[in-house]
Amino acid sequence: MSSDHAGYIRDVKKIEALGASPDPSDSGGAGGCGPLLGHDHAEAKPLRQQVFEHVRAEGRATRADIARAVGISAGSVTQISADLIQRGLLEEVEETDRAPVRGRPPIALRVVGGAGRVVGVKLSDQVHSAVITDFAGRHCGAATEPGTTGRLSTEARLAELERIIGDARAAAGDPADPVAAVAVGLPGLIDHDRGQVTWSPLFRDTDIELKATLEARLGVPVHLDNDVNMLSLAELWFGAGRGKKDFAVVTIEQGVGMGMVLGNQPFRGARGMGLELGHTKVQLDGALCRCGKRGCLEAYVADYALAREAAIALDHGPHAAKAPQAIIEELFQEARAGNRAARTIFQRAGRYLSLGLSNVVQLFDPELIILSGARMRYDYLYADEVLSEVAALSLNEGRSPARIEIHAWGDLVWARGASALALSAETDRLLGGTG
Repeated sequence: MSSDHAGYIRDVKKIEALGASPDPSDSGGAGGCGPLLGHDHAEAKPLRQQVFEHVRAEGRATRADIARAVGISAGSVTQISADLIQRGLLEEVEETDRAPVRGRPPIALRVVGGAGRVVGVKLSDQVHSAVITDFAGRHCGAATEPGTTGRLSTEARLAELERIIGDARAAAGDPADPVAAVAVGLPGLIDHDRGQVTWSPLFRDTDIELKATLEARLGVPVHLDNDVNMLSLAELWFGAGRGKKDFAVVTIEQGVGMGMVLGNQPFRGARGMGLELGHTKVQLDGALCRCGKRGCLEAYVADYALAREAAIALDHGPHAAKAPQAIIEELFQEARAGNRAARTIFQRAGRYLSLGLSNVVQLFDPELIILSGARMRYDYLYADEVLSEVAALSLNEGRSPARIEIHAWGDLVWARGASALALSAETDRLLGGTG
């Protein structure tokens, strides 16, 4: 590894697709789930919510641990924990890991997983996935099914969504078991606060009131977000971001996406539609992007961009009927076998990616950048040359370079992140008010 970018990739984690495993660490339950560091405005949350979230993040905690962590008196912890136990949200367990030499083990608290279940869903034109998670963050059941390529009517896409939710609930053991909330992640411009899909490559329609429509059909609260924000939540709740206050996630799949966590909270922008890294411009009057504009980063790095150039490099005729993913896989094998044209395509994409990453460094100065998505199996996109270029394009004087990690999780991790959004919203509903 060259010294030019030594600080940029201290910890590369090439994680293979996890198949049936639902998340990066499956850390619900004894290991806890959720951010391990309080966010910058934690004091704005009611004390009972702070206590509950600390217990869930740690997996289990004694009352003395809670008092120290939250910064309240032992008497307050006793009163709050009694209320949460009475409401069926916490329960007492023996802390066997810290058993004294004599006498009974100390008593700890943990979240009652059976207090509720939520559903997290990821929609795409490749694979739909759904995960059922209990209130302690434990995985209860999951389902995946092929997506339908192209833009569909809202009704057709919602029928797919309802079907994948039904399959996940069946996999969890009891399709009739109620769920408290549903969260859906999907690509495009998603207004999280209003619950509106402004534009998505999955829908023919625009400005869809998807939250209201789904709540009327499902009968439970529904929350929407951009799919990469869901992936960021998966890292924040279950993965490498649990102990980080500020980090970025960049994905390369059908498009190029970005999620950002600032102060231990997802950052979405003023109208909930920021961080569209794939549609930042890297070339005036450049290649045509699927958004209809030219020169977007996505138009040089995403699946369809690589497939567009691969058709020439691999001498495919104009009527060759191959899916973009199959074309890219063939391109990758050709590059590894020494095909110079194929290798040049990946190298060019890598250079554009390094330009995008250096802009992320300059704008946000994150402690960690996680590169994720199915295309992370193509090592040309994070080769030494790419990381050296990130370092060369960034101003690093006076600061330590951001660490870059590579995570190639399976399909279910996106839905797992959506379940974190549903859990967070349901926690706010139950404990964040004054009632």
